[in-house]
Amino acid sequence: MTVRIARLDSRALIRVSGPDARPFLHNLLTQDVETLSPGELRFGALLSPPGRLLFDLFLWGEPEAVVLDVAADRRDALLQRLAMYRLRAQVTVEADDRPVFAAFGGDLPDGFIADPRVPDLGGRGLGGEPAVNASEDDYNAHRLSLGVPDPAADTVPDKTYVIEANFDLLNGIDFQKGCFVGQETTSRMKRRGAIKTRMLPITFEGAPPPFGAEVLNGELRAGEMLSGRDGTAMALLRLDRLEGTLTVEGKAVEVRRPGWMPS
Repeated sequence: MTVRIARLDSRALIRVSGPDARPFLHNLLTQDVETLSPGELRFGALLSPPGRLLFDLFLWGEPEAVVLDVAADRRDALLQRLAMYRLRAQVTVEADDRPVFAAFGGDLPDGFIADPRVPDLGGRGLGGEPAVNASEDDYNAHRLSLGVPDPAADTVPDKTYVIEANFDLLNGIDFQKGCFVGQETTSRMKRRGAIKTRMLPITFEGAPPPFGAEVLNGELRAGEMLSGRDGTAMALLRLDRLEGTLTVEGKAVEVRRPGWMPS
């Protein structure tokens, strides 16, 4: 099958360089940055101190820098947040205007790195002029078919716990690295198994219900709708209320647990 390549205009880049770039980011993010090698791609996040998701990130290792791939409409906010944390660290934090691309549905072209979340997602690339033959909407349909949430579309900043967005199952948290912002709450939730809600894909007939619409199990609240498209969407669901008949605004919906998610 011919690989499909889409330009992701919803994403933008920040370049962090300088002698302290890796330790600076390592102490902030959920992912290990100290061991990030040039040409390596990792998935992670910056959280609030109580452990709620502020920014989802891809981290690109370069010889003299770490490049952060973030939602384009959140880049300025992340630049401000990093400036707040910088203090005396010897780092330069600046916007990087190279475009971001996704390749999926075939062998990865040269210059693309495998997506660290789920192998079937494909890969990502920075800059250059690859032969684009798909839209970002095509890529999002592919992602949604695999049941992988888009935190930038499926969360309100500082509302959702990072584990609710499945970062622990998508290689987005290194629990062995030590401290990061929000680490205490995140590690405690994982260690105690105190995870009551998660993002899961659901299927239904027709157009998706509106974002935030209530998911019901009988008369009991089971969760809320997130982003989606005709026939399928993501929802934040209570794990103890998945059995039985689920509805949203009177429309029947069905949970479709992805293969990468443990039962």
